Amino acid sequence: MDKPAIILITCGRFERSITDPILDDIKREFGYPVIINECNQELSNFYNPSRRQYDANQILHFVKERSSENAFKTLGLVNVDIFIPILTYIFGQAHLNGNAGIVSSYRLKNELYGLEKNNALMVERFSKVVIHELGHLFGLIHCQNPVCIMRSSTYVEDIDQKENKFCINCQSELNKNINQD
Repeated sequence: MDKPAIILITCGRFERSITDPILDDIKREFGYPVIINECNQELSNFYNPSRRQYDANQILHFVKERSSENAFKTLGLVNVDIFIPILTYIFGQAHLNGNAGIVSSYRLKNELYGLEKNNALMVERFSKVVIHELGHLFGLIHCQNPVCIMRSSTYVEDIDQKENKFCINCQSELNKNINQD
């Protein structure tokens, strides 16, 4: 029997220079094949004019509905500013032990903070958030280890301080959870 796939649904334009390194990181950390599907859905349906942002809960619901039967885990990739009602903004969201999540590249760009454009750094940040949210889908909670990818990130600087891998404790828990599936 074929190993189930992790599906990435891109909602918006993402260059291969962005997605290819992320695919490699997902395969390295989780050992599952990865498939990219493009989404033709206009995200404006999820726009909240009073916040001038996009509702992450609604986008997450949309991604979950679009998850195919052969998808083990599905992650939507967006390039818009997302929020949940209790937070000003978020980088991503996923259901613990669930099968769907989302990640936004919007707040990962240096230009948003008045700094010089740095595509390599943006891709590194994006990959870290993708791995983090997939970690939640595989049952991992936030970690207290300051360099673990599962540490919570409130600011982009928090993402920069993390490594793009799990600490030994989270890796052990991930291995246990994957072997149960």
